[in-house]
Amino acid sequence: MRLTRQAGIHPVLTAGQPHTIGSLGCLCKRPAMPMAIGGGARHVNPLILPHPAKLKPPTPSTCTRRREALCCSLSTDDGPSTMIVSITGATGFVGRRLVQKLLSEDHKVCILTRSASKAKSVFPASTCPGITIAEQGDWDKCIQSSTAVVNLAGMPISTRWSTEIKREIKESRINVTSKVVNYINNANADARPSVFVSATAIGFYGTSEISSFDESSPSGNDYLAEVCREWEARACQVNQEDVRLVLLRIGVVLGKDGGALAKMIPLFMMFAGGPLGTGQQWFSWIHLDDLVDLVYESLKNPAYKGVINGTAPNPVRLSEMCEQLGRVVGRPSWLPVPEFALKAVLGEGASVVLEGQKVLPVKAKQLGFSYRYPYVQDALRAIASDL
Repeated sequence: MRLTRQAGIHPVLTAGQPHTIGSLGCLCKRPAMPMAIGGGARHVNPLILPHPAKLKPPTPSTCTRRREALCCSLSTDDGPSTMIVSITGATGFVGRRLVQKLLSEDHKVCILTRSASKAKSVFPASTCPGITIAEQGDWDKCIQSSTAVVNLAGMPISTRWSTEIKREIKESRINVTSKVVNYINNANADARPSVFVSATAIGFYGTSEISSFDESSPSGNDYLAEVCREWEARACQVNQEDVRLVLLRIGVVLGKDGGALAKMIPLFMMFAGGPLGTGQQWFSWIHLDDLVDLVYESLKNPAYKGVINGTAPNPVRLSEMCEQLGRVVGRPSWLPVPEFALKAVLGEGASVVLEGQKVLPVKAKQLGFSYRYPYVQDALRAIASDL
């Protein structure tokens, strides 16, 4: 793995102190010459240089201090095993747990966000040292100071799909991915992250009640498959001569604080739980901790490359999943939600829950990835024990 790049240390900064980059509007102009992250040099416009005899020690501008803060907060002397990881979608369900994992392993994290205030509320400075929060104007500087980038951004799809919502679902994924890829590709070769892990989804394969899919299977022909194809195509534009690309096609993520279970568990606890539609649709799932471990291995292990299905090795029918959920929470799975009711509420978006696919993680198993929760009953039992 590439050694972490070094940066000059600003004397007013304390090591490990989280910094928010971009939350303060910068009113001064950018330097006339580009400033390399970690270079420690200050550039000034040669057209306005005073006579050498009149030069005085410079007073750092707001922009300069902000950039120095970014450099310092992302620098590390902990050796080649320490990563600096820039993450989009870090405030989401998966992103929050990934950040916790990286910090617990003594890595540094840069949160690439559109809202510094939201990121600070999720990752308060008092409990999350080692984090830098960067708004969009500073994403490029974070990415160019990172050893790796993880792209998890995307608008949730479990909603009623209007024409506008469908456009936002696609653009929220494609636009952010394009921006991140451009920043990676435009970085100097010695400042370019060595690995790019970009999320996509098992919706790539389309749906089927009888077929199974692995990483070699072709794409489907429905709306979500179209979104995933374009999403992946943008990620594949990264310079793969210098950057190892991992495309994680993620299934239904199970955890107590988000995803499908956050909506299902309250219904079961009120004795109102049951399968959606016929219950015969395939449910290709993965426990949140296993997915985070898979992302982490993708960052650390150079053998992880290309498309990898982010699913558990034992998918189940939705009826079985609901039966197991009812068992672990001590409630019956007896009240199915009819298909017509879901379509009335969600419209075309009901296809997300009414149709499924049996997706197998062939690549992850070939790579020797070890699942904590290969069976859905074990995953649900672990989640229920933490309620």
